Amino acid sequence: MLSRVANSLYWMSRYIERAENVARIVDVNLQLMLDFRNIDDRRLADHWMPIVQSTGDQEQFGQLYQDASGHNVTDFLTFRTENPNSIISSIAQARENARMVRDQITGEMWEEINRLYLFLRSPRGRDVWKTSPDEFFQEIKASSLYLQGLSGATVPHTEGWNFMQVGKYLERADKTTRILDVRYHSLPARGAPTSVSQTEALEWAAVLRSCSAWDAYRAQFSADVDPRKVVAFLLLNEDFPRSVEFSVTQLDHALRRISGVPEGRFSNDAEKLSGRLLAEIRFSSTEDVFGFGLHEYLDVLQQKFNAIGEALFAAYIFHPFNDLYAELQQQQQQQ
Repeated sequence: MLSRVANSLYWMSRYIERAENVARIVDVNLQLMLDFRNIDDRRLADHWMPIVQSTGDQEQFGQLYQDASGHNVTDFLTFRTENPNSIISSIAQARENARMVRDQITGEMWEEINRLYLFLRSPRGRDVWKTSPDEFFQEIKASSLYLQGLSGATVPHTEGWNFMQVGKYLERADKTTRILDVRYHSLPARGAPTSVSQTEALEWAAVLRSCSAWDAYRAQFSADVDPRKVVAFLLLNEDFPRSVEFSVTQLDHALRRISGVPEGRFSNDAEKLSGRLLAEIRFSSTEDVFGFGLHEYLDVLQQKFNAIGEALFAAYIFHPFNDLYAELQQQQQQQ
């Protein structure tokens, strides 16, 4: 497979997953505000600003807006093209990458990506966002899940599909840590909390809903919202599809399917780093996480995700050729 094709499939999948996760967190935060009464401007900013900080775009946000109101944050994360991580920017990038590899994806996938892009750019999309934000964000999430179903059911599970899986699960693991990181300020710097207020319980329940984990969490822990259990479920659960451990497991498997190297060995730094990270997560406990500090632990995880992404590009994407004629011949043969 051409490196540029692998690159486009990887980023197409990753941008679709990014748009879905941003839609999840903004939608749940809007719903959470309905549970609060008589909230002043300062507390409102304290509620919304951590979401912008979790994406790392607070500097860009400060240049465009004066205050962190719900309208400003949702507009910034949804429609502002100046924000590279906004929903509309992510879907536009996913569409551009899909356009470059039309022969590698099915017609159904291209039509759905294009439909979602046109919906976001249309006056109707704006109208739905203004009149019914929940319906708007449900549209984003439903489209992303539909695309995942299409890729699993209609795209051959060869190298290209595995690069799509790598992009999806690397982005999902990263965004799950960022969703958890939104509420770290309510915790002590080290150690688990000894008590949880009603407001804090609502906020942690919102974290679960952001990951569509509320029903699965209640099936395992009942309705008792405990930050330690929430962290354990979203970080260390091996069965829940949006947990960090599950995502890193699927990421590691996809990397090894690409190279053909069995588990326990590695042929490049991406496989070495993913295997090492998976072992660290599997042998971690909630006491380890809170003892280290939740924010610090999540920050280290995000750095390791970035290192895996960089190693993946070094192994498969950035392949210099000494002979231009040989490169052209190889590309023609692969095509």
